[in-house]
Amino acid sequence: MNRPWLSQYPPGVPAQIDIDACASLKDMLADRCARFADLPAYSSMGTSMSFRQLDEASLAFAAWLQKEAGLVRGDRVALMLPNLLQYPVALFGVLRAGLVVVNVNPLYTPRELRHQLKDSGAVAVVVLENFAHTLAEVIGSTPVRTVITTQVGDLLPPVKRWLTNAVVKHVKKLVPPWRLSAAVGFRQVLATGRARTCDEVALGHDDLAFLQYTGGTTGVAKGAMLSHGNMVANVLQVAAWIGPGMKDGAETLVIPLPLYHVFALTGALSFFSTGTQTVLVANPRDLPAFIQVLKASRPSAIIGVNTLFRALLDAPGFAEVDLGRLKLAVAGGMAVQQTVAHRWKQATGVPLVEGYGLTECAPVVIANPIDIAEWSGGIGVPLPSTDAAIVDSDGRSLPPGEVGEIVLRGPQVMKGYWSRPEDTAQVLHADGWLRTGDMGTMDERGSFRLTDRKKDMIVVSGFKVFPNEVEDALALHPGVLEAAVIGVPDERAGEAVKAVVVRRDPALTEVDLLAHAKLHLTGYKVPRVIEFRSEPLPKSNIGKVLRRELRDAAPPQAEPQAPAGPG
Repeated sequence: MNRPWLSQYPPGVPAQIDIDACASLKDMLADRCARFADLPAYSSMGTSMSFRQLDEASLAFAAWLQKEAGLVRGDRVALMLPNLLQYPVALFGVLRAGLVVVNVNPLYTPRELRHQLKDSGAVAVVVLENFAHTLAEVIGSTPVRTVITTQVGDLLPPVKRWLTNAVVKHVKKLVPPWRLSAAVGFRQVLATGRARTCDEVALGHDDLAFLQYTGGTTGVAKGAMLSHGNMVANVLQVAAWIGPGMKDGAETLVIPLPLYHVFALTGALSFFSTGTQTVLVANPRDLPAFIQVLKASRPSAIIGVNTLFRALLDAPGFAEVDLGRLKLAVAGGMAVQQTVAHRWKQATGVPLVEGYGLTECAPVVIANPIDIAEWSGGIGVPLPSTDAAIVDSDGRSLPPGEVGEIVLRGPQVMKGYWSRPEDTAQVLHADGWLRTGDMGTMDERGSFRLTDRKKDMIVVSGFKVFPNEVEDALALHPGVLEAAVIGVPDERAGEAVKAVVVRRDPALTEVDLLAHAKLHLTGYKVPRVIEFRSEPLPKSNIGKVLRRELRDAAPPQAEPQAPAGPG
């Protein structure tokens, strides 16, 4: 296959990565913990954990899962945690025990959580107490039999731990009442696990590491099966891509995106593999606190989305942050707006490096070189060991400059969708090519540019929203006759969710419907714009609502009811 993009690789970036250099993500983690033992691995709320401490804590966690909970190789464990030190301890512990990680958004509603726990077959869950009430509502209808709960300050020093947990629970009242019989505390798990020995589990490239949930390209929530081989490949690919600009064991990464999001997850693991200290930000929407983290950490790298970079640029105090050490600012998850890219470069002197990926690819497949002088507006070139092409509806390759569907092939491409062979067959072909559902172009030099999405997916601040799910939730309201959901441009979040609704009950109001939606949907999925219509929605001859007609009739700019975001 012709790969014109190789000529654009920066010096030091290989055309291929050696995936056979590491058998599993578990082995890679253990190796890095030994190699960088005395360096700080993760920091949160002013407290750091060294690679050695992470090694010991994750082994204790793994031993408890094996010996006390009785979990066996291949069991699924859900992690329902924000960016706290508990996340990497639990993540690495689950993998070292030979188990499979199921990342869960802690802000899920009971309906969303029930679906993911049941579909994945998760038998254990680690949950922050702030969200335990949601789990308590649904656990009886799921396979979960082991629950580990944790408080925000559990891994902080004693005095700070006590104060933090007291403030969160009693002052800020952020822990709604909950009851989960036989739940075990995170600190108790570690204490018990330290007295046990973790059995070594030999894992290979084909063993499952993650069930990472996504709507995929067909709009139905499902788990992408990411193997250890997929994850090792993508970590090595990204590490090779950033390698020429980063020095092993000498960098500091600030990561405000939630690690349960695959973009943040693999980005953080890639930096981890180079001995980087990763500073976790649990609530980036608290901009004053976030800016204090930036001031204290003086990062050399940051991973974010367009919405986040814009919020920082607009925030009081950001101009006072010393970003003299900053080498790399990576933007993904959603399209970067030109005005944000230009403002960021002007404010920091460092360009936003935009890339492209999808959950089904662990997720990074295409990126701009990190040595670019200016934001390009394109998504870049394929990473090492990755093939990409533009094809027509029949799968035939198109010449440079013509718009078609982006297809991908590489060692990071998933094994398929969990328990959904038909959905898998629609996107993953026998020859290894994955149909992304995204439309774009490739030029003569092998640079790619996105033009549109083939499907109706909406991206709100980097988070995917699938119209079917929102429409189903709205349809539960007795006052709704029919509803269709589309994405409309939004200055803050890139896109906003808009619902076009035909009332069954003429008395139904926007306030009523929004309140209903918030009961059934995570915040970023709740419509920010609602339009009521008296006439039926446009439909095809088989009765399918024609969302494209609704999009074409939508105003050019949305006026959201409230700021859109991942919360």
